[in-house]
Amino acid sequence: MRRRAGERPGHTGTTAHFQAIYPFLGQGGLGVPGAYIGRDAYGGAWMYDPWALYGPGILADQNMLLLGKIGYRKSSLVKTYLFRQALFGRQSWVLDVKGEYGPLANALGGTVISLRPGGEVRLNPLSRRGDRAAQLLLLRSVAKAALRRELSSEEDAGLRVALELVNAEHRENEPTLPDVVDALLRPRTAMVEGVSASSSESFAQANRACALALQRLCEGDLQGMFDGPTTPGIDLDAPIVVLDLSAMQDSTALGILMTCAAAWLQAIMLERKRIAELGGGSGIKLILVVEEGSRLTGHIGVAEWLQGNFKLCRSLGVQNIIVLHNISDLGTSGAQGSREAKLAEGLIADAGTKVIYAQSSDQVEPTRNKLGLSGTEAQIIPTLGRGEALWIVGQQHSELVQHRVSAFERKFIYNDHRVSQAQAEARV
Repeated sequence: MRRRAGERPGHTGTTAHFQAIYPFLGQGGLGVPGAYIGRDAYGGAWMYDPWALYGPGILADQNMLLLGKIGYRKSSLVKTYLFRQALFGRQSWVLDVKGEYGPLANALGGTVISLRPGGEVRLNPLSRRGDRAAQLLLLRSVAKAALRRELSSEEDAGLRVALELVNAEHRENEPTLPDVVDALLRPRTAMVEGVSASSSESFAQANRACALALQRLCEGDLQGMFDGPTTPGIDLDAPIVVLDLSAMQDSTALGILMTCAAAWLQAIMLERKRIAELGGGSGIKLILVVEEGSRLTGHIGVAEWLQGNFKLCRSLGVQNIIVLHNISDLGTSGAQGSREAKLAEGLIADAGTKVIYAQSSDQVEPTRNKLGLSGTEAQIIPTLGRGEALWIVGQQHSELVQHRVSAFERKFIYNDHRVSQAQAEARV
């Protein structure tokens, strides 16, 4: 007899010991309402909502780490999850490296922001939507990504006084990266005095590398995306907002661009939080998806932004979802003991939900060690079929779940409409 999707080999035992024989049958579901995901190993409906799970104390945070080999439908899970959460009024933002979320955005009536050098859309990472401290933090993140290293003490101080100057000089409009670059290369007297530099020349020399790295976004091959005021008319209240960076997916500068996009998004989050607090409300719940996470966490600016978002998920009302092929992808984020490596480890620790699709045999031990899996859980992950995943929710819940997709959802899940549905399913 052909085994059905999600079905596991049978066990024999007494009813008193049945849960110990097959621990994943200890409880049906999570006991709270949420978006429908699929069927658990017991045959019951599996529903998930991180905000509902946070209230009863099942989750300490809303963040999710999603792992899966290519072709095992982890992208299907993300897209249907965003679609179904929209029914509950949740908004989604997606940092889309591969350019595959357009059909979902169309289905939800969302916004797709396509970024490319010399394109028609600009986003200003120095927006004043947040407070001054947040604005400086975001500028530092962009500079670190552009330099691909930590800032020196002189560069850190230089960015601080440069931002203070351009904010003062542009009271009627937003400061931009070209304004900061100009200030670093041509420092004013107040800037030199602000860092106790011996002269304007010594200030400019100490900040030259930082200025030239940022200048690439303004006058070099990356101009036209983050070097001016944000393009007016972008609908940021749509059910889903997709930042499409697929035009640059093969560029070595992808990390820089992701950091700039992240800085822009975080400024909006901080503004929304401030407005909600002034009105006495909690604001809209937001799901932020970072696809191809392994390509981004190696950039110090992106990694720091992700860590900040993971830490602030409760106060910002954000669920962060980072998608990786396997846990070893995070091992590429710098040498052992480096700042990048520690940031990557922190992302794992701050993800209250881990969803693990099939892993190759050589990834079993790294996954077990990094995520603290039991022996039974580790044995199962290389045997999982397409659409089947191990869900670890908080400290107490571990369950096998078979993801279910409706006929309507298939229209925006499978990206290549020129091939048959069977071929498309095998690629997701």
